[in-house]
Formats: sequence, C-alpha cells, structure tokens
Amino acid sequence: MSLKERDKKHLWHPLTQHKIHPEALPIVKAKGALLFDEDGNEFIDGIASWYTSMYGHCNDYILNKAQSQMHQLDQIVFSGFTHEPAIALSEELIRILPKNQEKVFFSDNGSTANEVGIKMALQYHFNKGEKRNIIIAFEDGFHGDTFGAMSASGLSVYNGPFEDFFIDVKRIPTPNSQNINQVIKQLEEYIGSNEVAAFIYEPLVQGANAMHMYEARYLDQILATCKEHAVITIADEVMTGFGKTGMNFASDFVETKPDIISMSKALTAGFVPMAVTSCTQDIYNAFLDDSVGKAFFHAHTYSANPIACAVALAGIELLSSENIQQNIKNIIASNKGFDEKIKKHSKVQTTRQMGVIYAIELKIDMDRYGKKRYEIFDHFMKNGVYLRPLGNTIYILPPYIISPEQLELIYSSIISLLDDVI
Repeated sequence: MSLKERDKKHLWHPLTQHKIHPEALPIVKAKGALLFDEDGNEFIDGIASWYTSMYGHCNDYILNKAQSQMHQLDQIVFSGFTHEPAIALSEELIRILPKNQEKVFFSDNGSTANEVGIKMALQYHFNKGEKRNIIIAFEDGFHGDTFGAMSASGLSVYNGPFEDFFIDVKRIPTPNSQNINQVIKQLEEYIGSNEVAAFIYEPLVQGANAMHMYEARYLDQILATCKEHAVITIADEVMTGFGKTGMNFASDFVETKPDIISMSKALTAGFVPMAVTSCTQDIYNAFLDDSVGKAFFHAHTYSANPIACAVALAGIELLSSENIQQNIKNIIASNKGFDEKIKKHSKVQTTRQMGVIYAIELKIDMDRYGKKRYEIFDHFMKNGVYLRPLGNTIYILPPYIISPEQLELIYSSIISLLDDVI
C-alpha cells in the first residue's frame, strides 16, 4: 500500500474534516526550501512549514549540533537537574530578547508557552494577595489550543464547542488611527474593575487572523495603559519571533516592553518541539517565598530537552549571522518589489508586509476552509509551491535561505492564480 493509503487507516490530522478531505499528501524528504513527496514531486515551502524551518529543512549546521548532543545527553528531568545546553540557551535568549527579560521557563509548544504565560500572570496576582481573574485579548487573535490559550483566542472556528468552559476573557479591537481612542477607553473601563490580571496579544501581526497587521505606536499606548494599572502584558511571539518581522522580535518595535514573552516555532528551527516563556525579574520574584504553595507548579516531561536546547542554540547562532541577516533583508526587498507589481491587480483587495511576512487579500468571498480555498491550494501545489491560504488571504513567509529563483517561482504562481484561476 502507498503511504497515502496507509495514512487513512489510523491517522487523524489537525484542522481537517476527514469526510470531505480524506487524503493527506505524503512528504518523504525535505531539504533547504524544498519538500519532496513519495512520487518524486518537489514543492517550494513558501511558509517554512508553519513558520518553523526558517533556516531551511535539514540544515546541516543544526543537524550536526543535534547529532553531537545526542551522543552526550539525550534527556534528563529538568526538576532538580540542569545541564549546559539549557544554561547556554537561557544566556543566548536573554542576549537577543528585549532588555527587561531575565528568566526563561521551558515547555513544549506555542500553546503551552502561552498557557504558561497566562498562569504566571494569574498566579502573580494571587501570590500578592489580589484576586484578578480577567484576561484581556484582541478580537480575532489566536494563541493556541490548550484551554487558557484557547480562551484568549477569538477565532470561533477553533473554539466553538468549548466556549462554555473558558476562563473570563474580555476582548478589544486591534488598534488603528480611527479607533485608538475608543480602544483605550474600553480598556480602561475593563481595568477599572481591578479584576484584570493580564493582557495577551500578538505583537503587530496576527498570524491566524490572515496576517492582520497593526502599528507599533498604537500597541504602545495600550501597553502603557496596562503598565499604569499593574496589568501583566504577555507578548505572544510564537509566530513573530526570531527575525520574521525584520527584528529579532516584534516587541523590539514597541517602546513599552512586555512583562512576559512566549516563544516556539522557529525557536528550534523546525527540528523538534520546544517552547519558552520568558519574564521579568519582578514576575519571577513574586513566586519566591518560604511557602511551597507560591511556587510555579507547572511541568512538562521534556522541559529543556538537551537536544532541543542544542538545536535552538544553533538556530540563534545562524539568526545572528551576517549571512542570514542579509538574506532577511533580501527577502524583504524582494517582497516589496513583488508588491509593486501586484498591488494594483484587479483581483487584489489589499496587500500588507512586515519583515519577510507578505500577505495578499483577494477580492473574493470565501469560507476559511471552503471549496474555493482548496482550489487555490491545489493550484499552488500543481505549480510546485506550498502556500496555505487563510480564507481569502494568501501569504508568503519563506525560509531565510530561500533562493531568489525559488521566490520568483512563488511570485509567478500567485500571478497565474490571479490571471487564470480566480
């Protein structure tokens, strides 16, 4: 039996209605910016496999670092033990994170990184003798699939069956020049109850919300208001982190820095699952007490896995290199050039870009996971390009090592979609 046939016997895939779409495409190999299926077809990975493999698939430098670590220390409990890869990674993360960050806590994925951040914020106030149980979040944000992260997410396509079980979340619109004063007023009304523990947000780019973008100056006003009222700010940098916005973190564009930052995805360069939640010294200090009950009792079996830490260290080394930084600049410039060609096309509603992230909103009504979406997806795959539409938005978020020729093939597949398909 083919891999496709074997897959259908036992596997349940994420974000999939199997009655309508019963088959998954088997990928047998990946290298650089390319994916290869079992029939030998190749596809340019235009979204770095959900924004993870930013230095290319099976990067030799990272691969060698992982292999070397496997021979030294594979796994060890991180409660009561420590190890050099975790220590070195904490040092490197603090070096590139916003300067107010001092402590790092390990978990397994983006959802759990945000779950940790939310729990830290809630317990921070609890440990100080305050009962604050309300979280503020943006409308249409996405923070993950565990219950705290899901509660903070505003995309109902993911949340519908579970909303009766959520923690208390109040939502505000993402800010712009027209609504910023009203957003601040609404935020202050929520905070006025003195029950707001935290504000969680995707800084500047909302990934799952079709790469919706907003300006740093408006976010800064929101964060400053939160700071005035001791509301903990949690920056969800799971998608935006590690160079995608043109800076190490989207929070680098904002004057008021977050108290807590969640990271995953590109943290380990697409090699292995791992997440980090960083925080300020003040957050950490609120958990220091003679009472064990004030400690942060949250644990993952694979927390700070040595192999994952070694991979993350290699990724940060590459991110900081002159070569990758130049590649990021080249992709940004290339996307800007493409935007000049495409933004006035009759099928294009709007375009937007931040860093290497480029999005096109089409003049077409369609469901997020409807028939038209799969027609667009199939068009790209037939052209040897892997792009994953978000409703009527097509976006590019390529690996930093993508070649100019591969980028041009992505661009041409988009142009042919606009000219010949939709």
